[in-house]
Amino acid sequence: MMFAVAMTFIDQTIVSIAAPDIVRELGLSSAGMQWVVNAYLLALAAFFALGGRLADLYGPRRIVIIGTLVFVIASVLCGCVPSGDYAQPWLITFRAVQGLGAALLFPAALAVVVAVFPVERRGRALALFFGISGALTAVGPLLGGWLTAAWTWRAVFWVNVPVAIIALILTGLAHIADRPRPGTLDVPGAVLVAAGMGLSVLGFQQAWSWGWGNWATWLCVIGGLVILYVFVRYERGVRHPLIDLRVFQDKAFAVDSAVLFFAMLAFVPVFFFSSVYAQVSLSASPNQAALFLLYFFVGFALASQWGGRILDKRGARPALKAGTILGAVGFALWANELTNLSMHDQWPYAALAGAGIGFILAPASTDAVNRAIGASYGEVTGITQTVRNYAASIGLAVFGTLLSRAMTENVTDTLRARGIDPAVADQVARGITDSVSGHGDSTPPTGTGQVAEATRDAMSSIQMDFAQANQWVFYGMAVALAIGFLCAVRHPGDRATPKVPEPTPPE
Repeated sequence: MMFAVAMTFIDQTIVSIAAPDIVRELGLSSAGMQWVVNAYLLALAAFFALGGRLADLYGPRRIVIIGTLVFVIASVLCGCVPSGDYAQPWLITFRAVQGLGAALLFPAALAVVVAVFPVERRGRALALFFGISGALTAVGPLLGGWLTAAWTWRAVFWVNVPVAIIALILTGLAHIADRPRPGTLDVPGAVLVAAGMGLSVLGFQQAWSWGWGNWATWLCVIGGLVILYVFVRYERGVRHPLIDLRVFQDKAFAVDSAVLFFAMLAFVPVFFFSSVYAQVSLSASPNQAALFLLYFFVGFALASQWGGRILDKRGARPALKAGTILGAVGFALWANELTNLSMHDQWPYAALAGAGIGFILAPASTDAVNRAIGASYGEVTGITQTVRNYAASIGLAVFGTLLSRAMTENVTDTLRARGIDPAVADQVARGITDSVSGHGDSTPPTGTGQVAEATRDAMSSIQMDFAQANQWVFYGMAVALAIGFLCAVRHPGDRATPKVPEPTPPE
């Protein structure tokens, strides 16, 4: 099952490293490229609870197979995206279908793990499952950098084909028994949660293009949140809800979910923003950018193992407190170092930030699952995984808007200092921001006019402008982890015992 979910976690970050090549070949805008990354995360968040419920109703083995097939077919179609006007909608659409496949696959795979391990061994098994799956998220940029440099960026999608084939063979060899539960599918609940998440993230994502003063931005953000509120009210009165919200009556579960939310605001977005920063401001190749992220991964991997031991011996609270503190400090120090434009000088802070996240993810996820007493499997895992991926989507949208705004202001100031008219400077700066996912110093503008010449002369300064804009993003991640610490200190501190119920026989 860990092999089956490997591709779903790798795909959360593998596309980030190939972003400049995708933008350059297909002509996507910066916002369009962010949607390529975000469409996957948003669909994963919107349909995860649905996937968990389907695994309950129809058996996890069947849903694992269906989810794997949906995921790999969408992956092939992503890699076959045509050039031209249809490239952006094509890629965003099938990235969303990938997210749907992952949302079906992951909770069903986790249901198998829950079913095959006895209660006394379940906590250790879940910690290993969450720890390895989280580590696979960090493997994505490394694999993506190698595939992009050695072959083509399309290979970051096609690599899922052999993985899926092996996963299907292993699933067949495992002889997993399907044990469906009685109940009905909450279709209105699934529609409400998908619509609420999608609309709110759309508002955050488009705030840069539409402006925070535009009524459409606030209509999407507020409208999405209102729909999510309606979803919460609706779920309380349904006999077989998509998510049983009574699990939040357990204070520790609520704290675990809150800490996961603020951690995931930084975890997945950091791969996108740091990889693009490395390629734009540091003029790094995809492989070099992947190695840049390796520092973060090393810290994450080491802390994940340590965090699991702390969870077993002392409960989740010490790991969550340590992780949020280390993460906040690490991201803040990393942000301060970005403008030095030296990859070598940044590794201690990247590793520290990674260690902070590593201390959080597996302990918080496992502790939350262990505390969801009396709920069905889909309701147990659906809430935490939905929170995680919704937070990642919001993080990409909000930090992307923040980066675009800061970058445009910085480049405008740079061009104005070279004698360009303010209105023209702002227009040129917006164009540079829209293409910022490409190599900032490898595609200087052509022409002999004042604007073209001034922009060419300013390319080295624009690299610094991008680094300064990224500082706001990384400081924002530090703030998110600091808020996570305020949540972590409210954890009751007691140790949970795995009590996820065994499947009940059909009536």
